[in-house]
Amino acid sequence: MTAPTTTTSVLPDASAKEVHAAITEGRGWTRWALLAVGLVAALALPWIVYPPIAMDIAAIALFAVALDILLGYTGLLSFGQAAFWGSSAYVTGLVAIHYGVPFPVAVLAGALFAMALAVPIGYLSVRRSGIYFAMVTLAFAQMLYFLANKWSDVTGGENGLQAVPKNFFGIELVETDAFYFYYAALPIILFGMWAAWRIVHSPFGRVLVAIRDNAPRARALGYDVERYKLIAFVLSAGLSGLGGGVFAISHGFVALGELHWTTSGEAVLITVLGGIGTLWGGIVGALVVVTMSDQLTSSGFDGIGIITGSVFIVVVLLFRRGIWGTGRHAWFRWRARRQ
Repeated sequence: MTAPTTTTSVLPDASAKEVHAAITEGRGWTRWALLAVGLVAALALPWIVYPPIAMDIAAIALFAVALDILLGYTGLLSFGQAAFWGSSAYVTGLVAIHYGVPFPVAVLAGALFAMALAVPIGYLSVRRSGIYFAMVTLAFAQMLYFLANKWSDVTGGENGLQAVPKNFFGIELVETDAFYFYYAALPIILFGMWAAWRIVHSPFGRVLVAIRDNAPRARALGYDVERYKLIAFVLSAGLSGLGGGVFAISHGFVALGELHWTTSGEAVLITVLGGIGTLWGGIVGALVVVTMSDQLTSSGFDGIGIITGSVFIVVVLLFRRGIWGTGRHAWFRWRARRQ
């Protein structure tokens, strides 16, 4: 005797299979259309908003996307991503100041340092899960924060790292004008986005999703769960480092706050706001949060945290999948109904 099966439909008038069919059919052309729209938006952004703000949006969007590889695709909530964002920013700044190399080389050095730093931290962290993993990563990030604060001869301590140059093969427009610097740094951000997309859409990414959904079953199938988590942790750190390095070069200095736990918290907020497990959600979340913060700051409003926190609460209560996730789900529901 077979047990009865029940099918829970996510739609009032369309089955879950129909939704899946709509997703599968629209995946090809929809994906390319989204990529085209995203590229055009990235190229047009400094024409719409102040170029330094556009650069902040791009760098923080990559930071959120890097975190989403852990949170949305591996099921690991990290409160220590600031360790890789901030350490890469410091290394990028130090390399640019002391060696005078073009800023893409300095950013690459910072990202490689973040990945190297992530190996021992990840090795000790991925053996935990849930809140324990979050607390371990937070502890390591705070250790780096206090180290940077005390090592003032190198990091500048509370004053931060000042006068980070924007060297770019002697091209003065890029080195002095934020508008042209945006287009010189944008390929680094786009490369990071492409790398994140390749990670989650590869067989490796499918294993990460399997680990997120059911780690014991993935282990029973023969996958080394801790090894996959560690690799994802290191890759996420490298992408966070790319964003942090570009952010440091763009601002011309590195603040101690880049290593603080609140920076990790902001990345988590942006990712959840946009929609975890989507990649595009991190981009949308960064656009909303950075633009809103800039507008509030320009208006002289001091309680930015109150507004952003209120928006976050409203989105979590009304849009359980985040802004992008809710919109995507509504689109697929509409396609399923048409079928």
